[in-house]
Amino acid sequence: MVLHLELQERGYDILLERGALGRAADYLNLNRRVLIVTDDGVPPIYAQTVARSCRDAVIVTVEQGEVSKSVACFERLCLRLLQEGFTRTDCVVAVGGGVVGDLAGFVAASYMRGIDFYNIPTTLLSQVDSSIGGKVAINLGGVKNIVGAFYQPKRVLIDPEVLSTLPTLQIANGLAESIKMAMTSDADLFALLEREDPMKVMDTVIERSLRIKKNVVEQDEREAGLRKILNFGHTLGHGIEASQTENGLYHGECVALGMLPMCTPAIRARLLPLLSRVGLPTSLEGDLEEMLELASHDKKCKGSVISVVRVEEIGSFVLSDEEIEDWKAGIRSALSKN
Repeated sequence: MVLHLELQERGYDILLERGALGRAADYLNLNRRVLIVTDDGVPPIYAQTVARSCRDAVIVTVEQGEVSKSVACFERLCLRLLQEGFTRTDCVVAVGGGVVGDLAGFVAASYMRGIDFYNIPTTLLSQVDSSIGGKVAINLGGVKNIVGAFYQPKRVLIDPEVLSTLPTLQIANGLAESIKMAMTSDADLFALLEREDPMKVMDTVIERSLRIKKNVVEQDEREAGLRKILNFGHTLGHGIEASQTENGLYHGECVALGMLPMCTPAIRARLLPLLSRVGLPTSLEGDLEEMLELASHDKKCKGSVISVVRVEEIGSFVLSDEEIEDWKAGIRSALSKN
């Protein structure tokens, strides 16, 4: 299946097909120099499979996790492109999850003011969310994605078969983003996730999630309005994530917790059992005040005001601007009742 994300000259195809990884050369222009970026948590055979499809491939493996979305790692990759003699006609391919996609995409956006970028997501979270839309970034000063750009890939290749190597926790991590999109935009998808084993309807979950994000990005590429709905659960979620030490919660787990105080009690009553059913956390542990303080440095904050997304009915959303202190008070109140 091919979905086309329509952004005029920046538009591109999203190919969703089982076995596509092994046929990368059929879908991507790899007849040139290719920097393949992956991490040490991704089975090496995935990057090697793509490399065999390239005329001239260089594989760079970074450390798994947010630690690699750093200025130092960004510099390392840019220097490698320079040392290997990459030109504007060459390209970067991400083979991995959201961290790899964000990092590799930002490198591609920056080197020689932009070279071609292909994204081959290998985690559920990146397949349903971060691999499309063009947000690329690194972290700085403990703030997630604070340095980055909007830079669309030339094509995205999604092969659901690679999910077979993921641990259960990583599947749950990705399902959090699908639940997020269902909450704001697709009541039928939410009901499907409530009713069915997600693993048995995974291709449908991926497709419907992609269609939601595609529709949003087409209407609002640079987050001037509608695209803010994709941040549902993320503002507090990023604060939770930033407060975690090593071996903390995954991104999707933080988003799951971040959604809870941003919906009505009736909606929360449906959300809690679904989160539990797919293996996501349902109660927040740690220093809430620290999390709220870290969340207040989010890009969605403007002075003393923060843009928030709430869900009062499954499949719909409410966008509003709130005073940060009022938002914090609401979070405290909602979580005290959870």
